[in-house]
Amino acid sequence: MNTSSLRIGIIGTGAIGGFYGLMLARAGFDVHFLLRSEFDAVSEHGMRIESAVHGTLQMPVQAYADVADMPPCDWLLVGTKTTSNAEMAPIIAKAAASDGKVVLLQNGLGVEKGMRPLLPENLHLLGGLCFICVHREAPGVVRHQALGAVNLGYHSGPAADAVVRQNIAEAGADLFREAGIDSKAMANLAQARWQKLVWNVPYNGLSVVLGGSTTPLMADPQSRELIQALMAEVVEGARSCGHAMPEGYAEQLFSMTEKMPDYWPSMYHDFVQKRPLELASIYAEPLARARKAGCSLPRIEALYQELAFIDRHNR
Repeated sequence: MNTSSLRIGIIGTGAIGGFYGLMLARAGFDVHFLLRSEFDAVSEHGMRIESAVHGTLQMPVQAYADVADMPPCDWLLVGTKTTSNAEMAPIIAKAAASDGKVVLLQNGLGVEKGMRPLLPENLHLLGGLCFICVHREAPGVVRHQALGAVNLGYHSGPAADAVVRQNIAEAGADLFREAGIDSKAMANLAQARWQKLVWNVPYNGLSVVLGGSTTPLMADPQSRELIQALMAEVVEGARSCGHAMPEGYAEQLFSMTEKMPDYWPSMYHDFVQKRPLELASIYAEPLARARKAGCSLPRIEALYQELAFIDRHNR
């Protein structure tokens, strides 16, 4: 692939945007980073990844405080929280080239559906599912503990033909693979998003409610049992909506988490920083879809209500 022929924009240069953006820049892609509070630090010192997998990577980057200063980008990777999607949509529209591909590297269900009417019809919208242990450690500094794969699926846009849509998703996956990152093009984005929820629903929520990272959550018999019960409910919710999980999928994620380094999920960091929690996409939307299909998910409902109370009083 001729990496110099594509221009990639990063909207939301936090842990996710910073990690993938810098990995793509290291691979030779023309990457442009939009920042807000961290612009001065990154402009002066560049960005740094401290990775247990890739070692230390520090580079000067093309950084912008104003989207009006960015060149139009062929691909835009959106790493902001879903809670800010409405305000980010005009920024995305300004940063995108006329046939731009917008990839929402975000958690939960319904994020593309909510973003679609806010974007110009000429832009392609894709979902991106990140399987990674990463967090922002300081301005312009990202700590990467484990994993890193990204799976992409086409959601909507000017590509009507199924083959063309899949080819666009494959082209996006190729970008990540060129940067040394595992990536797959998913034919069924909705299915893939439900699969990601099998991990996100229990570990994100319980990290806040119980104040525990993955290692203590996995070490305690009662929290282990609760995690497995929550995973089973996500699987049941997905099935009720027509998305059957691969055999043993929840067990595979549970086993994978036992082998991971100790990790605080992103929702815990949002809680500590008194940022809005991503409850709508990770909890409310899956619950609503399952309910519409006639499926009750009582443990997830209880966890959602607890998190909503915590979120209201935390902010």
